[in-house]
Amino acid sequence: MPKARILIVEDEAIVAKDIGMNLKDFGYEVTSIVSSGEEAIEKASIDKPDLVLMDIVLQGKVDGISAAEEISKLKIPVVYLTAHADQATLERAKISEPFGYILKPFECRELHCNIEIALSKHKLESKLKEELNVVERLNKQMIHRELEMEKLKKEIESLKKKLSSLEKESAKN
Repeated sequence: MPKARILIVEDEAIVAKDIGMNLKDFGYEVTSIVSSGEEAIEKASIDKPDLVLMDIVLQGKVDGISAAEEISKLKIPVVYLTAHADQATLERAKISEPFGYILKPFECRELHCNIEIALSKHKLESKLKEELNVVERLNKQMIHRELEMEKLKKEIESLKKKLSSLEKESAKN
């Protein structure tokens, strides 16, 4: 199985490098390390990582939550890594539908477990969405065919009436 590709979005350089080393030790590939929301959006669209580890408070005008909302549109799962556990931040983060929320400081094992769960959940959700699309497409085809059948039934009834009328006319002659 190919190793997962992960984008790290962290504005503290030492923390970012440490996370990167841990990820490599776990067998993941680090696609990039960036420190701003703007860079995160750009790198996510270019690199197409399997997952983004996102700090919430970042350099620049775009914070981690806003960046995650944009990245989610690319169908890339995001796991937050943050020191912010206040209710307002948590409520705002929940709206972006993250695949995890890890509070700093964290243990390497905790990071690894959360990444694996997020990757697995994303894979399952993607498969489920694909299957749902197939079911919806089949349902539309079935409805279309049912409408065609109704149309054919009406045509058959009309032809039966014409045939009956012709038979009656023929019997008179």
